[in-house]
Amino acid sequence: MIKMREINNLTLGEINQRLLDSEEELSNLEFQLATHQLDDTSRVKQARRDVARLITVLHEIENGKRTPLSQGENGDTE
Repeated sequence: MIKMREINNLTLGEINQRLLDSEEELSNLEFQLATHQLDDTSRVKQARRDVARLITVLHEIENGKRTPLSQGENGDTE
């Protein structure tokens, strides 16, 4: 589960990567659900919410309601 405080500490590139990863995870979970291989069906709902949360943040950035961190602002020492 991705929390908003985690998303607030991500750069735009990291948000996009998390979105791709979350969409892939959702796809895998839905496949497992369809083939009756998924034990914890609540993970599908959780994955959907993660995708929706990330898409919402990206739309807020596009509309100027939110500013993403720029590279290096998140405290990483590389």
